[in-house]
Amino acid sequence: MTRPLDGITVVSLEHAIAAPFCTRQLADLGARVIKVERPGAGDFARAYDTRVRGQASHFVWTNRSKESLTLDLKQPNALAVLRDLLKDADVLVQNLAPGAAARMGLSFDTLSPTHPELIVCDISGYGEDGPYRDKKAYDLLIQSEAGLLSITGTPDAPSKAGNSMADIAAGMYAYSNILSALLLRGKTGQGSHIDVSMLEALGEWMSYPLYYAFEGAPPPPRTAASHASIYPYGPFVAGDGGTVMLGLQNEREWKVFCEVVLRDGSLATDARFNTNDLRNTHRAELLQLIVGMFANMSTAEVENRLDEAQIANARMNDMAGVWAHPQLKARQRWQTVGSPAGDIPALLPPGRNSHYHYRMDAVPAVGEHTEAILHELGLDELAVKALRKTQAI
Repeated sequence: MTRPLDGITVVSLEHAIAAPFCTRQLADLGARVIKVERPGAGDFARAYDTRVRGQASHFVWTNRSKESLTLDLKQPNALAVLRDLLKDADVLVQNLAPGAAARMGLSFDTLSPTHPELIVCDISGYGEDGPYRDKKAYDLLIQSEAGLLSITGTPDAPSKAGNSMADIAAGMYAYSNILSALLLRGKTGQGSHIDVSMLEALGEWMSYPLYYAFEGAPPPPRTAASHASIYPYGPFVAGDGGTVMLGLQNEREWKVFCEVVLRDGSLATDARFNTNDLRNTHRAELLQLIVGMFANMSTAEVENRLDEAQIANARMNDMAGVWAHPQLKARQRWQTVGSPAGDIPALLPPGRNSHYHYRMDAVPAVGEHTEAILHELGLDELAVKALRKTQAI
């Protein structure tokens, strides 16, 4: 079995989420990913929490299938090791503080003359130029700058997304840009410089709200778990206290919803509700009609009627519900990977390919592969001991 990135070596100066998520996906496809960490503590995301048998939830999610190499890059002898490692690398990824990699001589402009096939991917909050270039950026701050907070939450209070959306967006675009750069190198023989901005990545995901507010128009209102411009679309409470999520997309579905689910076909042509725009305008009135009908039904009965009408619906799962989701189980999406604390479950990456299986190797301990990598570079035991004595590794 051959994976798409077998034979590709990625060196990553990474921490937190954006770069580790990018490189884990490269590892999923077979790339050898060498994660450079600080001696001792390692990636600071290792200490975010202790929820996974003493390990951090963020870290185990984004760091399987990697090798951990500890280097104190402030020491010249450790930086020399990194430079030696880059001689045979295909990709360098970094999301250090703005300007840190360049100060160490690790910019694309510095490396490219001697490593013309090397792809260098820099991930930052705001990009390598512009007035925000040197600002620190964390996920919540970028969610705020990109406008996500302004459209998420209730009418009374904005809310951040419950996941690291800016980091995930940046990691996804870094991943796809690296794949495209590898394809381009196959045609030209030349490496590329990739400059990924968290603001620009999340800004792309804000496209619908941006256009909704085109030329000064009012932005989408904050509507909690409901859709801001389509109705009915969101959570509705059943008579037993359960919550059903449902969504209508067109007038045909609205007609069927009235006839089969609400058992009142006359509502389909009611002058208050006979277009989506009108339903959205009169959503408070329509909400009362819907919950009034649902009050006499259990959650299961509501779901059965929605299924009968072929109206999209879902349960509002919590995390325990996702762990036990029957669809994920039926499709065998859970696998087991190793970790310093023993085997843990991990979801397979989205997308099944008929020609290969994803790489699902262990989450590394801090510096677990340091000595093996140093020996691979030709350093003998005395040289390794010297590096360890000065805490360069």
